[in-house]
Amino acid sequence: MHPIPLTHQFADRLPELSHPWRAEPCPSPQLVVLNESLAHELDLDADWLASADGIRWLTGASLDAATQPVAQAYSGHQFGGFSPLLGDGRALLLGELSTPNGPVDVHLKGSGPTPFSRAGADGRAALGPMLRELIVSEAMYALGVPTSRSLAVLTTGRPVFRHGREAGAVLVRTASSHLRVGSFQFAAARGDRALLQRLADYAIERHYPELATADSPYLALLRAVITAQAHTVAKWMLTGFIHGVMNTDNMTISGETLDYGPCAFMDGYDPATVFSSIDTEGRYAYNRQPAMAEWNLARFAETLLPLLDDDTNRAVELAQATLAEFADQYEQQFFAGMREKLGLVASPDEFSGRSDTQEARFASCDANLPLNSLAAQLLQLMERHRLDFTNTFRALTAAAAGDRKPIDTLLPDDGADFAAWLQRWGDLKPDAALMRRVNPVVVPRNHAVERALDEAAAGDAAELFALLEAVTDPFTERADRERFTQPAPADFARYYRTFCGT
Repeated sequence: MHPIPLTHQFADRLPELSHPWRAEPCPSPQLVVLNESLAHELDLDADWLASADGIRWLTGASLDAATQPVAQAYSGHQFGGFSPLLGDGRALLLGELSTPNGPVDVHLKGSGPTPFSRAGADGRAALGPMLRELIVSEAMYALGVPTSRSLAVLTTGRPVFRHGREAGAVLVRTASSHLRVGSFQFAAARGDRALLQRLADYAIERHYPELATADSPYLALLRAVITAQAHTVAKWMLTGFIHGVMNTDNMTISGETLDYGPCAFMDGYDPATVFSSIDTEGRYAYNRQPAMAEWNLARFAETLLPLLDDDTNRAVELAQATLAEFADQYEQQFFAGMREKLGLVASPDEFSGRSDTQEARFASCDANLPLNSLAAQLLQLMERHRLDFTNTFRALTAAAAGDRKPIDTLLPDDGADFAAWLQRWGDLKPDAALMRRVNPVVVPRNHAVERALDEAAAGDAAELFALLEAVTDPFTERADRERFTQPAPADFARYYRTFCGT
């Protein structure tokens, strides 16, 4: 079989945002994990991908003659500070794979230095962070969260030095595109209106083709991206997921979750939870994620101003009015998800998403939860008693089916306040079948991920594959997966930090 052909639409249409480049040769690449399910979805031959020729294709060493891999250029606000030139410093867009559902990016991470690499950086990746991205991204996909996917992880045969000597690795990532807010910031920073318009047209064609004939297609693009991100961030909040590095270069135009560096899932519910070692001020804490998404979207809107109206003041008014829709859209998505998690198909008045005074807007960086809602009261109780986020909703699922033991086991001795909430919730006749479909049994808990990564690095991948099997089938209860449902030991949770992997 010949190498799989890839198109190069991004490189052709937007050469100013790309730099032709090739992956660094791997001395002796070895396949660690191949996502056969994703390969099947992409109509790729998994057996061939696992062959010597397939491995060479996966690492970018043996491509179709027409393939033109590029390193992408973009800007970005990183922790609030603007960097006019970032780009793929250790990554490479091999090209786009043609599928019945449209083009899909095939992208390498850890493929060696590029012209965008930071001074002294090697452009490589260690095995652990690449396996982490595979585990978490595939778990997110199984949980119904819009996300990039992981097709494969391979070792390169070349060591890297991070926390000592570690095995070098490459992740093969797929996404509907890698267009991001930072892509638009890069075009806007150049002051090139024609480039900005070509980028916006390409984004519409790639992700929102129905907008091409809209009266104001670029305003419609802004609104579509706002809607996509409101949906995605609500999904994060509903699963207890903390991205950890919500910089504008990590916010996609498609709404797909991108870059699983210092990400993590909460065990005990604490809205201020931060795991990232570099987020020293909690900018991207769990409860700040909706507000930070809105902030990033404001930066996106700024880039589009020249396309919204020739009158700058009018363009700003249009952008501000459209941005104001994010809060409502996020809140609707979040509370719709909470109703499902609590088995409440109907929407009783006491479960309304907003107070009449709208005091619950998340502009103050809270979790956007009105104090008079049933969901807010539950989360307040979970925070007060430090209840496990995932296990509480699963225990409520059992309670809705008539089994009170799991929730009684979770509750502290002084849980009279929770008992009163349970009575109120139970009176609403929650739907246990619905709850089973939306409340996972297993998420990639931090200590379970770390154990799997440590054992894989030592040469034993059994726990890695067991964890992958569990997190990609998250709603199924099985006795042999019970270890993946347990919260982290107290000492682990207290000191655990995540890193970006560079």
